[in-house]
Amino acid sequence: MTGYGGLDPCVHCGFCLQSCPTYIATGDESDGPRGRIVLMQALQRGRVDPNDTKLAYHLDRCLGCRACEPACPSGVQYGAALEQARHELTEVRPVPLTARIVNRVMADPLLRNAALMLARAMRPAATRARGGSRIGFALGMLASTKFVPRVDGRAGRNAHPDVNKTPLPAASETAVVFRGCIMDGLFSHVHQATERTLQVNGVATRPALGQTCCGALHAHSGQHGEAVRLARRNVLAFAATEPDTIIVNSAGCGAMLKEYGSLLAGDELETPAHNMAKRVRDVAEALADRGPRSGAALDISVAYDPPCHLLHAQRVDEAPRKVLAAVPQLELRTHREADMCCGSAGSYSLTEPALSREILSRKIGAIRDVHPTVVATGNPGCVMQIGAGLTAEGLSVPVVHPVEILDWSYRKAGLYDRMVTS
Repeated sequence: MTGYGGLDPCVHCGFCLQSCPTYIATGDESDGPRGRIVLMQALQRGRVDPNDTKLAYHLDRCLGCRACEPACPSGVQYGAALEQARHELTEVRPVPLTARIVNRVMADPLLRNAALMLARAMRPAATRARGGSRIGFALGMLASTKFVPRVDGRAGRNAHPDVNKTPLPAASETAVVFRGCIMDGLFSHVHQATERTLQVNGVATRPALGQTCCGALHAHSGQHGEAVRLARRNVLAFAATEPDTIIVNSAGCGAMLKEYGSLLAGDELETPAHNMAKRVRDVAEALADRGPRSGAALDISVAYDPPCHLLHAQRVDEAPRKVLAAVPQLELRTHREADMCCGSAGSYSLTEPALSREILSRKIGAIRDVHPTVVATGNPGCVMQIGAGLTAEGLSVPVVHPVEILDWSYRKAGLYDRMVTS
């Protein structure tokens, strides 16, 4: 069931409303899933003109977080319908300029590499100038992409004294890490941590040439044709490599790759797309399947914040917690806004800055209340958004990917020294 057909089971019960960050923020029915479903069905049936500014206004304000899907007792497939509606709107009016610029840059390797190289060069200045203003917040987002050295309250000791004695497993699986665009340009340290932690757990990684941006930003903006073009390139790249598993450490990319079969329905690459999608696993899923191996103790408290496209779209909840549980002495703290969107949502923080910040403020308050040493989340946009939000509130709490914390633990345990020499 795809497109508007996914809305048919809706009985307008309203169970979705309290899962929707924009409805909670505005209290406007048209800014909630139920109201938007009515609008999309009216668009489908020709009862509202695609040029209607109110239609575009309320659909544009949707984060696309898909929290309404697991909350729905009827199984409404909201996300696919939203993308269909936005695609139709692009035929009568342009995608917002900021989203167009970002999407164009991410789709073009030359532009992307130049832009991300410039961004990396600006990180030191961004770290000094970040703050609460709109410009300061943007600089805070960039500053949050930098590598964070190990955080550890005190030296501690290994909870498992045999951590350095148990032999490392031989590789029993071959995987390719999906590199993406933002991840590859600004979070290469997460890719490196991903490959190291997988190797300790018996997964060998190798490169896949020709891969590119996953197309999620384009699909969510309604640029269906561009999303298909990027998907086809990735399907061909991974078909040539044929790894056992495609490991993804960006929740948004993972959700997109797992839906390539639907995106390329009717395309000559539909079957390879389905085959590729079946092999896609979030890094937390891959590590949780293998334990993961325990490392050295870290005396830290971690507020885990699940990315929407991992928790709601992929329905992956326990795996990241298992990854963090492999670190002795680590204390996992749950906050009240953990299942709500942070307001990043791709380019949403650029196209809807005021509402994005309002949604983020609830999460920052909830994180502040649990007093963590570190915040962990598995999506680049979430790292940047939450990191900037914490800085804007004067909170000196780093935001990292869960696999980075496991990487700290393994490095402290000396497992990588053994891996190199074994």
